[in-house]
Amino acid sequence: MPEEKKPLILLAAGGTGGHLFPAEALATELVNRGCRTALVTDARIASGDWAKRFPGDVTTLTAGTVTGAGFVAKAMGALKLAKGTLEARALLARLNPDVVVGFGGYPTVPPILAASMKGIPTILHEANAVMGRANRFLARRATLIATGFPSPNPEFPDKTVFSGNPVRKPVLLAAESPYQAPEPEGMLELLVFGGSLGASVMSNVVPAAMQQISPALRARLSIVQQAREEDVKRVSRIYEALGVKHEIAPFFADLPHRIAAAHLVIARAGAMTVTELSVIGRPSVLVPLPGSLDQDQATNAAVIVAAGGAISVPQSAFTPVSLAELLERKMSSPERLAEMAAKAKSIGISDAASRLAGHVFSVLSKHAKR
Repeated sequence: MPEEKKPLILLAAGGTGGHLFPAEALATELVNRGCRTALVTDARIASGDWAKRFPGDVTTLTAGTVTGAGFVAKAMGALKLAKGTLEARALLARLNPDVVVGFGGYPTVPPILAASMKGIPTILHEANAVMGRANRFLARRATLIATGFPSPNPEFPDKTVFSGNPVRKPVLLAAESPYQAPEPEGMLELLVFGGSLGASVMSNVVPAAMQQISPALRARLSIVQQAREEDVKRVSRIYEALGVKHEIAPFFADLPHRIAAAHLVIARAGAMTVTELSVIGRPSVLVPLPGSLDQDQATNAAVIVAAGGAISVPQSAFTPVSLAELLERKMSSPERLAEMAAKAKSIGISDAASRLAGHVFSVLSKHAKR
């Protein structure tokens, strides 16, 4: 098919991994099926290499939220939203996409608004177990809503489908590695991370928990931990003083491989973290980010906890003593870790990109018949 005749799918996503990774996975699947793709996001994409990996043109636009505190913040957000929508209308006029797919975050709002005004069909993908504010704002205008987790009571049942969260090729490759439980007296590989920017609570609690564990058990631990730049040296010094084998860095580009190599993961409960833990099949201790208006991470964690693949600990209860006790229990019962890994994998949706692509083609077909 000539390049100009191939359907063009415009993907819109906030500029963080939780939004961009599933967009990248869908784009790859769509290109493999004979489509062209383009991405619209915000300026945060400049801090990563997503733009180089994305199989299509990447454009940034103005984005803002109208949920800030105070009148001035709301007014500034509204102005940014209006400017972004004008920019999106110009982008749509230039690209003339066949479908626009939004992956959440406020940079999704202007392209979806502009597309709905022009009569271009739109799909919203909600990665979290509870719908975010940007997607809630857009939901009535969307042609279709796809969810990353099963939604027991969708607000728009007639146009809501469960697709799962699309995952990238490195995750699928990592998922091919079966879980190997640690030997009863062998080393336990522990992976600790806190989202794309790290989490200070991990740097405070996990090293302190190591100080609570007996020297014999500490000698059996090997820790790979993501820490914020300002915490790396401090965390490393504590592990060195304790004689704990460790690797500390602000970011791991090969995180799916690290998850596959772990016997146990300690992490936040972002949608893609929970998704990758289930697709790869690894047991975890999840500490949902507190203070969220939507409690999205707690709801995400509840999905994999209900399957038996994880333990969820509120941050208020995530203390050095409680973590030390938990680790000692897990190290004494490696068979339980293997059971958790299997249960986590039982809910993994490894073909979510294919499922979502199928919904894109369904919307394409229906729109073409009008």
